[in-house]
Amino acid sequence: MKLNTTRFIFILRGILIGIVAGLVVSLFRLAIEFLLECVIRLFKLGHFDVKFLGLLAIIFLVIVVVVGKLIQAEPNIKGSGIPQIEGQLSGELEMDWWSVLWRKWIGGVLSISSGLSLGREGPSIQLGAAVGQGLAEVSKIKGSGRRVFIAGGASAGLSAAFNAPIASTLFILEEVYHNFSPLVWTTSLSAALAANYISLSFFGLTPVLNMKNNIQFPISQYFNLILLGIILGLFGLLYQYLTLNSKKFYKHFKFIPQRYWSIIPYVILMFVGYFLPNYIGGGNRIILNFSDYIPGVKFLIILLIVRLIFSVLSYGSGLPGGIFLPILSLGAIIGALYGVIAAKLGMLDSHFIVDCIIYAMAGYFACIGKAPFTAILLITEMVGSLQHLMPLAVVSLISYTVVDLLNGLPIYEALLEQLNKNPTRQGSNIAFTDKIRIPVFVGSLIQDRQVRQINWPKNSLLIEIERGEKHILPHGDTIIRSGDTLVVEADEKNQNIIVKEIKYLANGTESH
Repeated sequence: MKLNTTRFIFILRGILIGIVAGLVVSLFRLAIEFLLECVIRLFKLGHFDVKFLGLLAIIFLVIVVVVGKLIQAEPNIKGSGIPQIEGQLSGELEMDWWSVLWRKWIGGVLSISSGLSLGREGPSIQLGAAVGQGLAEVSKIKGSGRRVFIAGGASAGLSAAFNAPIASTLFILEEVYHNFSPLVWTTSLSAALAANYISLSFFGLTPVLNMKNNIQFPISQYFNLILLGIILGLFGLLYQYLTLNSKKFYKHFKFIPQRYWSIIPYVILMFVGYFLPNYIGGGNRIILNFSDYIPGVKFLIILLIVRLIFSVLSYGSGLPGGIFLPILSLGAIIGALYGVIAAKLGMLDSHFIVDCIIYAMAGYFACIGKAPFTAILLITEMVGSLQHLMPLAVVSLISYTVVDLLNGLPIYEALLEQLNKNPTRQGSNIAFTDKIRIPVFVGSLIQDRQVRQINWPKNSLLIEIERGEKHILPHGDTIIRSGDTLVVEADEKNQNIIVKEIKYLANGTESH
């Protein structure tokens, strides 16, 4: 009997990717946590001796200059890195993996650990993807295999950042790669599991957001979930609008070079850090504090406004840092605010305020990223409890629906579109015939049609149809079914255009 080793080999490759990416991201996470603690201590000491505030101001100024130089040398390290990876996997841009890897690591550590409202998850994804790309290039793997390595590395990076391997794999498939190809998910899952093992060896088995609340939410209180979901959806639209238009604010400061825009959020940080030292950083500290103490309504409203503005301006400056964790922390604040008000009005038992915080984190991410399945699994893994699955799903679905009805876009796709207005194609000049996999959805333009009846894009060739475990060699009379995955061969230079045209045929829309 001949063994089918294709997927097994990719699983082994995924494990290798996960081990390397797990080490890189775990060290990244360790450095951020240690340095952030130092910054918080300096802010607290500044209440007793102003020289510590002066020291922080000098440190922040050095960070502005150093990170600005890193961004100038490698523009692809700006922001979270997720839009860049999404663009790379779709063939819209290219990167030099080594240049991105070391600059993103240093720039991310300096930016995130300084206390700005930036998350480690986006940079961790980009660091993992850079590891995957590097291993692919060292192994001389090109085309679809190379993309599988990049996707696996991205999954490993997120897994090491949050200790959530299942959600990390789903996030890459649902939000970044948009493809559930067997090779992609097996490689991504094995990489995520290996990276999570490495990360757990560094940080232990305690969930990242251990909220210490396993009380089941009563059915009689589900009307609160509906209201919470609607509120989250509306706030999600606000966050999207502010984030996507944040650069308009910075353009008013024409005297500041773009690479040094970060001076503005650092000025804000000096004030926030002085008055609220325990509420700076990406936001996981805020979320964990809610497990022990929930402030009153006035403080929560002030905290929501401050964190919303601070998060938008921190990300809009272009510093290497993500929005993932800031989004979760904003969702937690909204959930706490809703829970406290509902409890005061007699609509909710105060014991369930923490539950509202947990559900709001998932709902807020679900509507902003438009990735509800990822949101549900992510919070489940990060909180470490299966008791909340049904309420998480209800809040996520409602908040997602609100944003979808009001034409909100997935935040990372929207950021990629902005990035492509001024594309930066760096790295090696890759030119080869590539295979791309595109799923066919129910109700698409090509469902139940013969191959010969479809107007295929130029410079593309349908070479295979994946139908479950079957691999069909298509001919003119082959009928395409919903659920199929089309394997199309295309020149790498035309890949972006071809993908968009075939996605329009297979999905009925240019963006999935």
